[in-house]
Parts: sequence; C-alpha cells; structure tokens
Amino acid sequence: MATREQHSDGGAARRLQTNDLELGVTEALETHAMRNVVHGRPVSQKRLDFEHRRPRWLREMAAEATGVFFYVYPGIAATASFILNQANPAFGSIFQVGWAYAIGIAFAIITCASTSGGHFNPAVTISLAVWQGFPWKKVPYYIFAQVFGAFIAGLILMGQYHEQISLFKELTLAQGKTLIGPTAPAGILTPFPLPTQTYGYLFFIEWFVCSFIGLVIWTCLDPAQPFVAPAGVPFVIGLAYATMIWGFADVTISTNMARDLGTRFVAAIFYGRGAFPKYSAISILVNIPATLAATAFYEIVLRDSLTNIAKGHARHEHGEEGLTRHLTKTGTLPDGGDNTLRNRNGYINGSDESGVYTSKKV
Repeated sequence: MATREQHSDGGAARRLQTNDLELGVTEALETHAMRNVVHGRPVSQKRLDFEHRRPRWLREMAAEATGVFFYVYPGIAATASFILNQANPAFGSIFQVGWAYAIGIAFAIITCASTSGGHFNPAVTISLAVWQGFPWKKVPYYIFAQVFGAFIAGLILMGQYHEQISLFKELTLAQGKTLIGPTAPAGILTPFPLPTQTYGYLFFIEWFVCSFIGLVIWTCLDPAQPFVAPAGVPFVIGLAYATMIWGFADVTISTNMARDLGTRFVAAIFYGRGAFPKYSAISILVNIPATLAATAFYEIVLRDSLTNIAKGHARHEHGEEGLTRHLTKTGTLPDGGDNTLRNRNGYINGSDESGVYTSKKV
C-alpha cells in the first residue's frame, strides 16, 4: 500500500528509502478523491414486476445467443478483413483474427455469463451436464440458442460487407475459382480445408485443439485452482482460443460447433450446398467428444474436490456427517471427531477425542 511522504522545508527533498516512491505518475497509487455520483431514478414497481414475469428460459437463451454473437461477430469480421485484403496485410492477419476472437469471448462472458452461465459452446454445455449437474432438459435449447447467435452474426456480417464480398465474388468467378474454400468468399464465414489435407489429419488437429481449449476452460471453472482470479477468467479463456488460432488456423480448425454450424448455414444460403462438404462433420462434431475427453482428464486426474469443500465451494453428498466419515476414514480427522465445519480459508475444522478444537489444512 502506497503512503504519502511529505517533502519538508518547502520542497527540500529528504533522503528517500529504497521502497519509497517519488512524486510523479505514482500519484495514481494514492486513493482517488471521493466524488459524489448522482443517482439514477428509483427502480419502479412496474419495472420489478416486469423483470419478475420474464421467463427464465427465454433470458438464458437470449444470453447464450448474444454471447455467441459477441465473439463470432468480431471474429468473422476480422477474417473478412483478412481475406478481402490479401494484397494489403495492413488490413488483417491471423494475429488480428486471434485477438478478435479472444476479446470477443471475454466481452461475451462479461456481458452475458451472469444470466445464462456463459457456456457459448455446445461442448461446454454438454460437459457441464455430464460432470457438474447442469440440467439435461436445458441442453437442447442452450445449443439451439448458441447456433442461432452465430447464424445472426453471419447474416449481419454479410449485410455489412455486401459490397466488398460481392466484388470479391465477381473477381473469384472471373478467375475461374470456386466460391467455396479457405480463401474464397465462403471462407469468410466458416473454415474449409486445403485440398491436400486428409480427414484423418483434420480430425487429429481439431481433437487436440479442442482438448486444449476445454482443459483451460475447466481449469478456470475450478474454485480450487489458485492462479486465475474470477475477473481474469474471461481473458484467460479468450487467450486459450487465440493461442490455438495463432498456432493452427492456417491448417484449418473450427473449435466450436455453434460457431461453425451457425455461420455454415449462412454460407449455404449464399453459396449453396457446397458449404457442407464431408469435412463439415469434423468441424461441427469433433469438438464435443474432444472437450468431453479433456474435461474427463481434469475430473479424473486433476480435480481436488476436498479443497473445494474446505473452501465452501462444494458440499459432500451426505452433508457434514458424510464429510466427517470421509475425513475419519482417510486419517484427516482423528477417530471420533465430530462437529466438522468448513471455513473459506481452506481448513477443515473439528474437535478431537478429548474435545479439543482442531484445525487442519486441506
């Protein structure tokens, strides 16, 4: 914590110690002067009644669709700039595309996660249902909303870039090239493989890219991990996506069923059935089993459930009695220990056989 040291004798400098900070931009470390902020108008009863009547399922679907839109929209916009200006690298690069998706994902989580949980990916939704008890009845409409969000992002982009894409389409046809391919007009919306790439090769790349992202997401969601503060989670997850884009976008990746399928529907509307080649089965579906495998690895090998219980982020299925039995069985709590309590400092608290209060670090 910074503290202010006064210069004495009208500004005559005293000797500063090693840990002292001289006056300058360090002034920003001081507590800002308190300012009065005018309050907005009071919340009306009519407003509260309206919010109470809103269907929960509709709000969740809207949040999921909006969240997917938030990262697909800047991502495919950066891709459009990159493909349409291939002769002028100043207007786009893989680096720019990666950052567009990364910041878009961060904004999506910040804006919408508090309403729907911030899945934005069918693979994440299914993994949460498998491992964390997310209701299976919600899975279908979450996935529908996610695909719909990407679909809307693709439609809006095609409207905004209509003139440039139409000109690019004419030039592509005049050169005798196809409209569907990684650097063709349809490639703005959704990934397509290079002619030399085999399906086994594409499957291998997609599997490990999605596994990498899934493992990072699952780590960020674990309260027991000490390295990512909640406020940093949106940016860490976004950077996981960006890292994979920087490393593998040139060899074709999808990473998300909703992002791929939604924009692929738009590509099919504008460029025909060729938007769904055999490769689309890999780009649409592989991320689900890959993410499930990555999250299974985390749950089986890396998860520390006892720490989550100790910190108050989870509970034993049989309550405090079940937790006491487990601690006694494993030797964490002496035989006969009871009154086991948790606190948020990471300790299991209880009393031993003599009734002396004990506290053990988990």
